[in-house]
Amino acid sequence: MKTSIFDYYLSKSFIAQEPKSPRDHSKMMVFDRGMDRVQHKCFYDLVDLLGENDVLVVNKSKVIPARIIFEIDGKEREIFILRNLGDNKFKVLVRPGRFFKIGRKFHLDDVVFGEVEKVFGDGARIIQFNDRVDRFGEVPLPPYITNNDVEFSKYQTVYADPEGSVAAPTAGLHFTGELIQSLIKKGVCIEEVVLHVGRGTFFPVSTDDIRDHVMHSEYFEITNDTARRLNSYKKSGKRLIAVGTTSVRVLESSFVEGKGFIPNKRETDIFIYPGYKWKAVDGLITNFHLPKSTLLMLVASFLNDIEKMKELYELAKKQNYRFYSFGDCMFLL
Repeated sequence: MKTSIFDYYLSKSFIAQEPKSPRDHSKMMVFDRGMDRVQHKCFYDLVDLLGENDVLVVNKSKVIPARIIFEIDGKEREIFILRNLGDNKFKVLVRPGRFFKIGRKFHLDDVVFGEVEKVFGDGARIIQFNDRVDRFGEVPLPPYITNNDVEFSKYQTVYADPEGSVAAPTAGLHFTGELIQSLIKKGVCIEEVVLHVGRGTFFPVSTDDIRDHVMHSEYFEITNDTARRLNSYKKSGKRLIAVGTTSVRVLESSFVEGKGFIPNKRETDIFIYPGYKWKAVDGLITNFHLPKSTLLMLVASFLNDIEKMKELYELAKKQNYRFYSFGDCMFLL
């Protein structure tokens, strides 16, 4: 299972630098696996494609202003928040590392200060602050988005809450409040789960064989009530459609054969690639992903056909679809 199989060429001109406005006017490639049929739609057409037999599962995690840049003695320092541990304590990456030693105390302004409590072998730190640091943070846009004028609110889903992600669950960015209400009126069930997206989502697989890749872990939650309803939907034959690969990770991590969905509040390092036995998800709404990424491998697994995945991506380029976080999407069913 060579990583090179999941590589493809993409001109920078295809990379969306800002979201569509309105959000639901983005393009959507609809692929029916059973009929091997492709349709080109807009995201608002989802109302016509779904009905009472469908359940959308969205990840409601909210992006935090994770990048904090400040100066001490005229020199720039940077903190990138990886995880909020509660009570103003964070697991972070820092620059330069030699400054952020264990015990180091530093000020962001006259009131807010932090102290380095722990240093991990991989360079990450635990920093305890005396107060909230939200106002010092910047939107942690992916490195391929060079438009620095994007409003933070445009990198959030309309249903985002609670805080915890350092990257947006981008498939959900296409929804508007009006579209959600139209879907509910149509009889579509919408369920919310939480997975706090980590920085590892940006990292391509660097091993020659994908089976040697060490998958990053991310915290997720699925409540008792949500698990109970999902089990009921599953038993009644409704289609569970994951909005984004993050929702997939929650659903597939929480489903146990013979027991159904189990309520959880824990980490998952699930790695889904071709050969994986799908247990819970019947449909997938997802954006177009980076070459050699674990997200692309997940899509190939859902299609159960690497060549078909490549074919759809080439078709997307021919049809001028926009790629990555602010880009267009696919609906695979």
